[in-house]
Amino acid sequence: MAIDRKTVENVAKLARLQLTPEELDRYGKQLGAILDYIAKLEKLDVKDLEPLVHAVDISNVFREDAPRPSLPRDAALQNAPEKNGDFFIVPKIIE
Repeated sequence: MAIDRKTVENVAKLARLQLTPEELDRYGKQLGAILDYIAKLEKLDVKDLEPLVHAVDISNVFREDAPRPSLPRDAALQNAPEKNGDFFIVPKIIE
C-alpha cells in the first residue's frame, strides 16, 4: 500500500517529529511495507484458531522459595549515604 508524502508529514506532525525530506521518503516506504504486511495478515482465516498468550507452549520456571543467608546488616549499611543506627535514612517523599 503506497503512502503519500502528505500522510507521512501528517503522521510526523502528530508524533511531533521534525523529519528531513529524505526521512519522509524512507519512512513513507517503510510505513507502506508495514501496511502491506498487515493487509496480508488480514486475509488469513483464523476463525478456527484459539487465542494464545504465547506462540509456543511455555511455562514459567520458579525456583524453590527457601530461606537462605542474606547480606549482613553491617555490610548493607557500609555504603549507605546516610544511616541512623541500623536504619537507612532516605528522603521523605510524602508530604
